Amino acid sequence: MARMNSFIILLLTFNIQAGGDMRVDQIYKVLTLDQYTVLKESGDFTGAPVDIADGYIHMSTNDQYKGVIERYFAGVRPIYIVAFEYVDYEKNVKWEVASNGEEFPHIYNVSLKAHNIASVEEIE
Repeated sequence: MARMNSFIILLLTFNIQAGGDMRVDQIYKVLTLDQYTVLKESGDFTGAPVDIADGYIHMSTNDQYKGVIERYFAGVRPIYIVAFEYVDYEKNVKWEVASNGEEFPHIYNVSLKAHNIASVEEIE
C-alpha cells in the first residue's frame, strides 16, 4: 500500500509541474499605460504588439511577473500588473516553455476582458 501511495503522490506532483489546471489561482498581464487604457475604456484587450505577432497573449504567474518587468519593462513607467482569475481563461491557456526555460501561461483565441480583472497594481 505504501508503494501505491508513493505512486499517486508522484503522479499528482507530475501533473501539477507539467501544467495541470490546478497550478495557479491567478495569472497576470503587465501593461503599459496605453495598453491599460485600452483595456479599461474598451473593456477588451487583444494583446500587445508582441502578443499579436506571436498569436497568443503572454501571461505570467505571481512568481514570474517581476522577472518579466525586469526583462521587458525596465525604465517603462507607469506600468500596470493586472491580475485575472485563472478559471476565467483556463480553457484557452497553454503552458509553454519560454526562452529562459520557464513554463508560462499563454492565452489563445480570446482577449482579456475588463470585467474579469481581479486586481490592478500600478507601478510608477
